[in-house]
Amino acid sequence: MLKGFSTILVKELKELIRDPKILIGMLVLPLVIFPVLGAVLGYASQTAIEQAQKATLLVVNNDQGNWSTTFINYLKSTGVKTTVINNTSPQQVVAQEILTKNNSTQFIEIPAGFSQNMTAHTNGNPNITATINVYGVFQGTSIFSDIGSTATTSIINSYNRVIAPDVLYTTQSTIIKGQIQEGIDPATLSGLMITQSIALPITIMIMLTYSMQIAATSVAMEKEEKTLETLLTVPVDRFAILMGKLSSTIIVAGIASIAVMIGYNYVLGSMTMGIPTATSINLVNLGLVPSAFGYFLLGISLFITLLSGLALAVIMSAFAEDVRGATARVGYIYPLIFIPAMALMYLDINSLPMLVQVVFYAIPYSHPIIASKAVVLGDYVTVVLGIVYVAVFTIVIMYVASRLFATEKILTAKLRFKRRGVGKREE
Repeated sequence: MLKGFSTILVKELKELIRDPKILIGMLVLPLVIFPVLGAVLGYASQTAIEQAQKATLLVVNNDQGNWSTTFINYLKSTGVKTTVINNTSPQQVVAQEILTKNNSTQFIEIPAGFSQNMTAHTNGNPNITATINVYGVFQGTSIFSDIGSTATTSIINSYNRVIAPDVLYTTQSTIIKGQIQEGIDPATLSGLMITQSIALPITIMIMLTYSMQIAATSVAMEKEEKTLETLLTVPVDRFAILMGKLSSTIIVAGIASIAVMIGYNYVLGSMTMGIPTATSINLVNLGLVPSAFGYFLLGISLFITLLSGLALAVIMSAFAEDVRGATARVGYIYPLIFIPAMALMYLDINSLPMLVQVVFYAIPYSHPIIASKAVVLGDYVTVVLGIVYVAVFTIVIMYVASRLFATEKILTAKLRFKRRGVGKREE
């Protein structure tokens, strides 16, 4: 029934394996993307742990009793570098920038009456509990940004188990843009922000890859069907031909940018829907939702990035003989899209080593994702600089594409990988 099936199968497998474009796309790129991504995540994790270990834990002691002294001594016994400040309000700790001076991103307040309540509880009054207030600075959307806060909570819980179960009640508060937000756990807020920050990178990856494939196919199809020669002989400026090919995709990209902004706004607005009011976190009230100006800048960043991707796809496809070759060549750009998107989903770029930051900033496709996080914190300078950089990159790419269309190179340019070796030839 399937006579000759094995022969055809072996033949097709040999052809696919011998095709360097397929080998690079299916084997080499995954073997590059995931190790690089793993190295970035691993380094970020290790750096966050080291910073948490080196950071100073501030203790605001407003009790001055025996139990507060015992608690502070327990903190020091765990190896945590501890600095004690007496009789200071939490607002003063933030306003006087004591956290920055002491290389700390969190502090514990021992409120007045702590020792009295501890004594009453240990003397047989279980209805009285003591309170420890923990404050942490919101540091962005990195999955490792709350390591210090989690470690501090674990130490307090450990002390609670040593003394007497359920004797301590811990409250969590977050410092956002220099303001204390009572009752908000930094870890919970960071997790919520990470959840909402995943949507945009995924959308950007899909939009860039899809639109670049469309632009590449447009040029490659003209070359494959031999209609590009005819088109270039008509009395029309060749740059107009290039812009005509790009304009339709640009219009679609512009509409897509607007659609993404609308969808992204909906995602942010619906993050806490269905959650009871008492436990929900209102990102709007916390100032962690982009303003109208922020959305405007984010839309521009996304549009300029799409435009640069389309122009680059046209150049890459010009070196292909057919649609299949154009699709494969555009695929070589995908690591520059996927690695930043996947890494910045879970990491704050400021938490990465300087060299990695420079690499990510140099990749134009990183900037919409960086901008999406910057506008939340009101860092418009970073967004504007990113727009300028990507705009310059786009102008250069557009110039190269226009020069390519201005000569006969658009018809003869080919980039071939030899069957053997790694040599390549441009004709």
